[in-house]
Amino acid sequence: MPLPDTVALVLQGGGALGSFQGGVIEELAVTGIEVDWVAGISIGAVNAALFAGNPPEKRLEAIHGFWDKVTSALPEFLPPMSDHAREITHAWAASAVMFGGVPGFFSPRPIPPAFATPGTPEALSFYDTTPLRETLDQMIDWDLLNTGPVRLSVGAVNLQSGNFRYFDTRDERIDARHIMASGALPPGLPPVEIDGCWYWDGGLVSNTPLTHVLDRQEAEMLVFQVDLFPAANDLPRTMTDVMGREKEIRFSSRTRAISDERLRLRNAREKVRRLLDRLPEHIADEPEVQAVRELVTEYPVNIVQLIYRANAWEGGSRDFEFSTRTMHEHWEAGRSAVAETMANSRLIAQNILDGNTAAFDLTQR
Repeated sequence: MPLPDTVALVLQGGGALGSFQGGVIEELAVTGIEVDWVAGISIGAVNAALFAGNPPEKRLEAIHGFWDKVTSALPEFLPPMSDHAREITHAWAASAVMFGGVPGFFSPRPIPPAFATPGTPEALSFYDTTPLRETLDQMIDWDLLNTGPVRLSVGAVNLQSGNFRYFDTRDERIDARHIMASGALPPGLPPVEIDGCWYWDGGLVSNTPLTHVLDRQEAEMLVFQVDLFPAANDLPRTMTDVMGREKEIRFSSRTRAISDERLRLRNAREKVRRLLDRLPEHIADEPEVQAVRELVTEYPVNIVQLIYRANAWEGGSRDFEFSTRTMHEHWEAGRSAVAETMANSRLIAQNILDGNTAAFDLTQR
């Protein structure tokens, strides 16, 4: 596939489902696609930081290391089983996380928040994320992340103002606080303080950083958008299905709405550009016309959507079920999504060559 000037990797939030993104990253490396810009929300911010904060030859080792660590408390030891039995073990594994936390990520607070001093992090969350800070500092070269060739952007929401904020290595230095802020999902995880402001998980406002990437686009671009929750799915049949479907709609609706709205806007601008090209020369040179042309001028972008579609046994707890077996399955699903997309990439390649803009989901089922 021919590559444009910029290749961006956009990583959605979704907790334990983030291992799907690890598989995507590995398969992109196998296909020889080099990423210039990685942007993430929540667990996507963690994977993005591991990507940007390690040299190419150590990148996969770091991402594998993170996911091996956070799933180490629930090793893979059960034989293959039916969907019904798998659903039971899935729920058990999620319960184990709820009561015991996740190694290298978060641990239960010894004192319940109701008994902690009001206003302290201990009073505002059920878990302590100190382990995550230690893990990030061990696995990420912050100097490389901030000065290296891969641009990084992560999003969080200001707890007091409710405004969304992107932290971008083009604008400022990023450290563990910014990554943790992007994934500080209440009430489980505590808010993170950065320069006197307190931040929560960016997924509360938008679960995808696609808007930031498109707003800051500076050249022709190919975007791999990795979504951990599908917008469309079957009708639920059980309460477990209801819980899972509710999360899918809540976390995917903004993602799909943003993608659709941006493409509609780009199509409208294209029509305006065509109209301007038909104006007589004496009108086309008018300052007002030139100003309009500048407003509608943009670089083409092709968005490839790689969407995780849950197994029948995965319900509402899929985003906090950190077992080794499930992690491996999510990882392989990510690899398969990229491989399937590359096998059907002729249309994307032609779009890039022709300078067109479009969005593709080549793995629909």
